[in-house]
Amino acid sequence: MTEVIIKSAEYEYDILKPVVFEFMNALGGKRISQDSRVIIKPNLLAAAVPEKAIVTHPMVIRAVVEFVNERGARPQISDSPAIGTFQKILDESGITQAIKGLNVECREFKGAVNVDIGRPFNSIEIARDAMEADFLINLPKLKTHAQMKLTLGVKNTFGCIIGMKKPEWHLRSGVDRELFADLLARISKAVKPDITIMDGILSMEGQGPGKGGTPRKLGVVMGSRSPAAIDIAVCKMIGLDPLSLLTNKMSALTGPAIEDVTITGELPAISEFELPVMSPAVFGPVALHSFIRKHLVQRPVADPSLCRMCGECRKYCPAHAITQDKKKIYFDYDTCIRCYCCLEVCPHGALTAKESMPGSVVRRLLRIR
Repeated sequence: MTEVIIKSAEYEYDILKPVVFEFMNALGGKRISQDSRVIIKPNLLAAAVPEKAIVTHPMVIRAVVEFVNERGARPQISDSPAIGTFQKILDESGITQAIKGLNVECREFKGAVNVDIGRPFNSIEIARDAMEADFLINLPKLKTHAQMKLTLGVKNTFGCIIGMKKPEWHLRSGVDRELFADLLARISKAVKPDITIMDGILSMEGQGPGKGGTPRKLGVVMGSRSPAAIDIAVCKMIGLDPLSLLTNKMSALTGPAIEDVTITGELPAISEFELPVMSPAVFGPVALHSFIRKHLVQRPVADPSLCRMCGECRKYCPAHAITQDKKKIYFDYDTCIRCYCCLEVCPHGALTAKESMPGSVVRRLLRIR
């Protein structure tokens, strides 16, 4: 059996610190030895204040750093952000101020090692610091995700793929969400975090995981030795079939199984948690796929009142499906793989995933989900 511990918590530090320390002690933190190198991997998607619920809250990170300091080890906060400089994200999120005075190094993932994660992906480059750490602590944020429905413990380890290698893997997976979920599950198993603590005190619903999402207070923190077990617990909490989350489906092939996850503590029943609309990336006869992709399936759309023409979406798009002139950005929906990286990196929350009216009608008539 795989245990998930759940506690109610607030960001008030006197309340949060004992909760985090309890998790660390209960889940194997006592194995952290003096002078060992401990990697702390939060979700540092983009520069944003904590109230936006885009990054792991600085108080959660501070508490983990303090625990590692008390063990006499060497903590290092690392990630490979999608947009903006690593230091800017630390500064704007409040992390720099939160860890001031603590013995901790902050270093963006740079060098990588090749790791064989099995077919069909085979060798993949994963951050050297993550793979060679003496102890790795995974600190995901509870958020929705336009492509994968939710980004939780398993998907947070995708940040151990460095820089522009992430969109490359999006492109290699193409429109096959299940294939991409399999990739995420295999990366998580390769990285193999020793402890995962998920920040769900202020979560994100709607069109996450970037600035298009909506913060929602849930007031919970979860901890486990297994990122996949936490993801299963989150699904149960919000009333979602755990196997409808593709990363759970793929993780369950090698464990833990849904029925093997036990929950310690009171799991709240969260009602009406707004998930992103998830229509298929393509459907119907192969001969019609080009037409369907252009006109009938869900696709990224820009709100001209919010778009600042910064070009970040165009730069990050793995399929090179975005172009722009001085007044507007344009999507090549035939080329677009519906990875929604553009939604993640848009610094203005100007992009959303929308299904066309004709597409919605056709899909419902054909009963395609």
